[in-house]
Amino acid sequence: MKNIYEESVGTYTRQGDYELPNLKVSLEKEIEIGVWGQRCRRYLKQYHRIRYYNLLTAGKLNGHLAEIDQQAEQLFQSLVSVLSEQENVTEKLKANRPMEWVQKMNSIRNRAAEIVNSELIFI
Repeated sequence: MKNIYEESVGTYTRQGDYELPNLKVSLEKEIEIGVWGQRCRRYLKQYHRIRYYNLLTAGKLNGHLAEIDQQAEQLFQSLVSVLSEQENVTEKLKANRPMEWVQKMNSIRNRAAEIVNSELIFI
């Protein structure tokens, strides 16, 4: 009687008294993963281990992280532009009062990063 693994063309190798399955993990395509994807990977690995290892063993982790990274970067850029427009942080302010511009842009970028983290990364 064949088990499910053998029916799906699985083979075994005998080593001593044991028969071990010949497992092959399909290699994932190399994809560049940015800051947001790396942050998501750390979060999944630390707090959602089962989901992380399911994606990893299915060969879908890099694709998932690349997609999250792309979505997060788009959301971050749009939030920064909208918030800087709302708070009147312009190139004119940058030219006239550069330190104030830096302070306001740092504040905007930090708030945008927190929104991206709560909406896409830490879920």
